[in-house]
Amino acid sequence: MTTARIRPPSQADVAALAGVSTQTVSRVANERPNVDRETRDRVISAMRILGYQRNSAARALATGHFHMLGVITFDLSAHGNARTLEAISRAASAAGYSVNVASAQAQTEGAVRQAFSQLTGQAVDGIVLIEAQILDRPGLHPPPGVPVVIADGDPEQRFASVDNNQAAGARAATEHLLELGHGTVWHVAGPQDSYSARRRAMAWHATLKEAGAVVPPLRIGDWTATSGYRLGQELALRDDVTAVFAANDHMALGLLRALHEAGRSVPGDVSVVGFDDVAEAACFWPPLTTVQQDFEEVGRQCVALLLDQIATGRSAAGTASLVPPRLVRRSSTGPLRGASV
Repeated sequence: MTTARIRPPSQADVAALAGVSTQTVSRVANERPNVDRETRDRVISAMRILGYQRNSAARALATGHFHMLGVITFDLSAHGNARTLEAISRAASAAGYSVNVASAQAQTEGAVRQAFSQLTGQAVDGIVLIEAQILDRPGLHPPPGVPVVIADGDPEQRFASVDNNQAAGARAATEHLLELGHGTVWHVAGPQDSYSARRRAMAWHATLKEAGAVVPPLRIGDWTATSGYRLGQELALRDDVTAVFAANDHMALGLLRALHEAGRSVPGDVSVVGFDDVAEAACFWPPLTTVQQDFEEVGRQCVALLLDQIATGRSAAGTASLVPPRLVRRSSTGPLRGASV
């Protein structure tokens, strides 16, 4: 006994159900503009009813586009990188694009070139590079003709870039603590090979200088709660530490534990501000005052910039967009004891 193979629906099947020609179905499948809206909706409805799948290879031949975007990232364990990738994927999907991810194993020109090669070999229409501090090396050149957008900074402005305004967020955190009457603000910074960490530290330093406050020695962590805890143990022993700005929420979490173990209350003895507004920040004890970044908007703008370059064939090099952050005030910050604010 033989079982007949079920044939997948064809363009002819869609055409018959929609009451149009196969040429019209082809135009809709290949996203040609010369089909009126009512007819297009009828064809798409027929495709869905029949379960018709458009042939991506054929569509690429017809349109010159693969409807695939590439993303290069260095460290997906980092909260910001993971959230940015998630946002890019959602924005791409909403625009009818898929996303292919290449992880560069090291922040070297060779590793990034390999990631570019991997993605272009898989026929992507454009590439987003996340946390692109590697671009300050003039020897690095992406493949010609492939649109590139940088998420999280392009100091040389060689490409289009979109980022949360790291400096504005760090300034808001530092000013908030100063306005509560604290004489100065200590900073637990992220790793110095991170462009975001450097920008936050620079803005913290500049804000203190402008306020005429003493600038305490910088403490450098590695984004992890463990490093925040280690540095927090040191800071908890100092009576002159009354306010700390941590460069991310995970380090702030470690800092809160160290302060608690040392018997220093938050915010009674020490006020703490984080950065990122991770989903758990409101459940820290006490709930964490932090800087909220809009990763959804970063992802949307990255994809929009790529699609514009793909559609027009024009480079957007030098276009820089900064998405404003928002200070979220919770219970981990309070006035300096004895201060009138």
